[in-house]
Amino acid sequence: MAINDGGVPPILAQKHYAQPSAFTPENLLREARRQKRITDSCIPDVCVLDPDGDIVRSLLARGEARLEPAWACYHTQLYTFSRGGICFGIVGCAVGASFAVLIAEEMFASGCKLLISVTSSGQIVPVRPPPYFITIERALRDEGTSYHYMAASDYSHADAGLISALNGAFDEFSVPVLTGATWTTDAPFRETQPAIDGMRERNLMAVEMEAAALYAFAQVRQRSVVCFAHVTNQMGRVDGDFEKGEADGSHDALQLIAIAAARLQSWLR
Repeated sequence: MAINDGGVPPILAQKHYAQPSAFTPENLLREARRQKRITDSCIPDVCVLDPDGDIVRSLLARGEARLEPAWACYHTQLYTFSRGGICFGIVGCAVGASFAVLIAEEMFASGCKLLISVTSSGQIVPVRPPPYFITIERALRDEGTSYHYMAASDYSHADAGLISALNGAFDEFSVPVLTGATWTTDAPFRETQPAIDGMRERNLMAVEMEAAALYAFAQVRQRSVVCFAHVTNQMGRVDGDFEKGEADGSHDALQLIAIAAARLQSWLR
């Protein structure tokens, strides 16, 4: 099948990175607020993406989350909850690069100043038995969304200042928190063994579905985003896999989020 633009695949063609977008989250939210009769108010400064939805379900089950009426998104519901004196906004089940970045764009357009993503991920380099967390400092761009924000490269990188600010933050945390690189994929059921072997050779610690796109968005839009991988499985290749911990891992994830937010208070200006 022919490829136009001199052999460039469509994902890399007609990107015009220096040009502004014709369709903006601000304009979408303006019309959503009009249609839904929502007043123009802000969501919390610190927001959370919970792709698995376990954190949201746990908060709701304990009566600790409240539906946020200021959230005008057409696709999701945003809840608020408090930890350590900080009010958080959280959206669950925004799985995958494109959905995560769509929600991230709308969060920052709605008043968010710091976004924390905690996504379940599969182990690539067997550094220890799951579950544990990884602070993602860079992510291999094996998805599509990042290429709409940033020219082609192997990796998207976290803001070095954000990662540095988290140094030592989890020393007393009961669950190990490592720091390293991950593989962001769009197709979790096409993780072939040769591909996994290649990613292990790159020392990519885990595979997930959002970080590369979120970091590309953050760099281009100059937003504060930090992504954590919650390594919970070995891609179902062992019996008894996908055991996340207490309350499907939400107890540990909430502690991680609270510690990170407290350490990153200075980024909320």
